[in-house]
Amino acid sequence: MLKLRREKYPKLNWGAAGLGRFSETAFIPSLYLVRKAKLHSIFSNDPNRSRSLSEKFSVPNHFSNYDDFLKSGIDAVYIGSANVHHYEQVIKAANAGKHILCEKPLSITSKQAEEMVNACKLNNVQLAVSYVYRFHPLIQKTKELIDSQLLGKIIAVNTSFNINLTPDDNFRFSKELSGGGAVRDLGTHMIDLLRFLGGEINFIDGVMDNVVYKNEVEDFASGIVQFEKGGYGTFQVSYSSMKSINRVEVIGHKGAVNIDNLVGQRYQSAKLSILLEGEARKAFRKRANKLFRLLSSVNKSFRKNETPLVTGYDGLINMRLIEEFESKCHSKKN
Repeated sequence: MLKLRREKYPKLNWGAAGLGRFSETAFIPSLYLVRKAKLHSIFSNDPNRSRSLSEKFSVPNHFSNYDDFLKSGIDAVYIGSANVHHYEQVIKAANAGKHILCEKPLSITSKQAEEMVNACKLNNVQLAVSYVYRFHPLIQKTKELIDSQLLGKIIAVNTSFNINLTPDDNFRFSKELSGGGAVRDLGTHMIDLLRFLGGEINFIDGVMDNVVYKNEVEDFASGIVQFEKGGYGTFQVSYSSMKSINRVEVIGHKGAVNIDNLVGQRYQSAKLSILLEGEARKAFRKRANKLFRLLSSVNKSFRKNETPLVTGYDGLINMRLIEEFESKCHSKKN
């Protein structure tokens, strides 16, 4: 008689909380591509929205009550709601024994972030944060070049993320719902990239302003950091640039790396240029779904109850750096 081997780590039933445009156009379609993952339930405060997306994507269960959503037989939760809701939704999910992937930034304050990390640890559930840029093959190749010392001592890591996002009813323009503007939405990605490529940061400073759009949150920020093991990093982010060439650049003593058409792009082909001492310039192009790669990695970690590659602790560190940056910028204006 043929004996079937039982799957040690079964398929994961996911729930998605917060059904904005990104969840509809990016998260849900990408999750459907992940092996051993199933979207079992969705939640929105708007019952019409949850019903509509349930029908569109053939999701078995839809809810407008978060507590009922958590009881619906899911193993993991994606939290893509407005920033102000992350804290309560993560704490409740952790107490319900669910693994959690939370959108960035992790919270409104670092105090909240610390409580969220501790709640997950207490309940023995994993907490990951959606810092997708770490998962792009060209970023990972750059990390390999740095770690192998082919670039020599790192002098600077420079990043930029400029888009045009006009003020409207988007929660990102409400300080109460988002906690801040371009720094928390775009800058958190760049700060995470700086830490991933350059190491931990022991100093951060810069400026924030409303250059084009006069709103209660900033539309521009520029920062500089110092890495613990030497060298510097910069980030520039804005909501007010209709056309921009966003880059990631690493300058070392023996060589340099430049990545174009990656930051701010979803699925387009990105270009990696490598210039090493004594060698001709090399260039590579790669098209990759960063979110799919993150979800595949996170799903595997959650199925095995192993620490994900980007943790809640990363989200906590990035929140502390954002708060320090904002505090210094505000003090310059007063």
